[in-house]
Amino acid sequence: MVDVFSGRLLVSKDGRSVDPEEALQNKVVGLYFSAAWCSPCRDFTPVLCDFYTELLEESQPPAPFEIVFISSDHSAEEMLGYMHSMHGDWLALPFHDPYKHDLKKKYNITAIPKLVIVKQTGEVITDKGRKQIRDKGLSCFRNWLESADIFQNFSS
Repeated sequence: MVDVFSGRLLVSKDGRSVDPEEALQNKVVGLYFSAAWCSPCRDFTPVLCDFYTELLEESQPPAPFEIVFISSDHSAEEMLGYMHSMHGDWLALPFHDPYKHDLKKKYNITAIPKLVIVKQTGEVITDKGRKQIRDKGLSCFRNWLESADIFQNFSS
C-alpha cells in the first residue's frame, strides 16, 4: 500500500492526517468507493461498518485489515457528513485529492459502491468485496488474508 498512497496523506474520521505507510503496513486493505448520495452505498455501508468493527474491535488480536474510503460525494461537506453519520473508524483519501480519479481508473471503477480488496502492493485480491461480505460474512476475510502474503497470527 506504500506504493499506492506514496507521498500522500489520508484522513481519519476525526479529521487527523494519517501517514498511509504507517497505517496500512502489513494489512489487507479495502478500497471503498462510495458516496452519501448513492442509495446502494447507504445500504451497504452499515454492513461494512459491522464487518470492520467485528474484525478490529471484537477480535484479539485485531485483524490486519483497514479500509480507505475514496469519495464520489459532491462536496467535502457531504463527504464529512457521510463519514460521521455512517462510517466506521476507517481512513479516507482527502476529498480534494485529485488522486481519487487515478484510483478509479486503476481499479476500473465504473459504478459505486465498490469494495476492492488489495494486497500491500496494491495488487487486487478481489474487486467483489461487497458481494463476498454479503454472501460469506467474516469468513471471507480469511481468504483475503491467505491471498495477501502478509505475515500474520490472526485467527478467527
